[in-house]
Amino acid sequence: MSAILGTYNRKKISFKKGKGAYLYAHNGKKYLDFVSGIAVNSLGHCHSHMVRAIQKQSKKLIHVSNAFEIPEQEKLAKRLTKNSFADFVVFVNSGAEATEASIKIARKYFFEKGMPEKNRIITFKGAFHGRTLAALFAANNKDHTKGFGPRVDGFDQVPFGDHEALNKAITNKTAAIMVETILGEGGIKVIPNECLVGLRKICDEKKILLILDEVQCGIGRSGKLFAFDYAKIKPDIVPIAKGIGGGFPLGACLVNKKASEGMKPGTHGSTFGGNPLAMSVGNAVLDIILKKGFLKNVERNGQFFKDELVKLKHKYKNKILDVRGKGLLVGVKLSINNNKFLEHVFKNKLLAVKAADNVIRLLPPLIVKKEEIKKAINIIDKSLKEFK
Repeated sequence: MSAILGTYNRKKISFKKGKGAYLYAHNGKKYLDFVSGIAVNSLGHCHSHMVRAIQKQSKKLIHVSNAFEIPEQEKLAKRLTKNSFADFVVFVNSGAEATEASIKIARKYFFEKGMPEKNRIITFKGAFHGRTLAALFAANNKDHTKGFGPRVDGFDQVPFGDHEALNKAITNKTAAIMVETILGEGGIKVIPNECLVGLRKICDEKKILLILDEVQCGIGRSGKLFAFDYAKIKPDIVPIAKGIGGGFPLGACLVNKKASEGMKPGTHGSTFGGNPLAMSVGNAVLDIILKKGFLKNVERNGQFFKDELVKLKHKYKNKILDVRGKGLLVGVKLSINNNKFLEHVFKNKLLAVKAADNVIRLLPPLIVKKEEIKKAINIIDKSLKEFK
């Protein structure tokens, strides 16, 4: 009997090592990894530049309190602000923590402005913002909130894509609108650029804040550093995690000057957030992602992947209903059961993961080669053919 609390339905397989886009199991089999730790291993497994950064920093200094200045933290913060809308960054360890920081920042902004009643945040059905209590109730998925006592108040949910419901939900108590730029867990649903522009306009008109959750789709996953860059808009607050750490626990909340005004010493903190080792890893990840041509290659490979999947959609019209996503955040909506289909894919040595709306998520590392995408397509083709 395992001593690990049973909060996951784990596959009966474990891995001894990983390299690039591949994982090597203890059973001797080699798997093409299009899960990437659920959009985490942006540089693939054990990228040499990242490994060197960990080795080098771990020999010097691993942890020091945020009561002191941390040069590696300042370096990463400046690179993130230089390449985004943000003026400031607060570092944490995970996506849920980054979301919690976003909620606190939005509420504190209006409190300091003398409007403490403006503390409610509008979210969307089908969203996923993390597993802490506030993040759970922000998304309000009944399967996730059941049994965890009184709901955390302060969130008003509207149907995804319902503009009329959104406008009706905004009141004099609304502090912010929070939405994933691309819904990940919710089925890889991309918010159209014109809708993002519309959200920015609504927030400006109503004098509320715009929080764009880029925990899963940010840091190059979409083919741009941030998925909202396609819409050429500037949000007020953006939580990130997953890809920025490349496999190392690291999250952050990016915030503009206006939204940051309520945050003073003592209003937020994290014991481990922004430690020198995590910061060195984050900087190593950005070294690669910010290289000239890297993001363009992600965008190009993502389009190639989607084009090939669309060909399979035409070939298997009775099994594939839709191909969606941006960059290397790709979803395939099936008419057949996604869980059962993933078993076929797994048997053929490709790793993928499910999402809502009967979707399978395909999240290769950003360094994936075209040949590896072709191999994945062949495996999906074979699995569709086998599925009865």
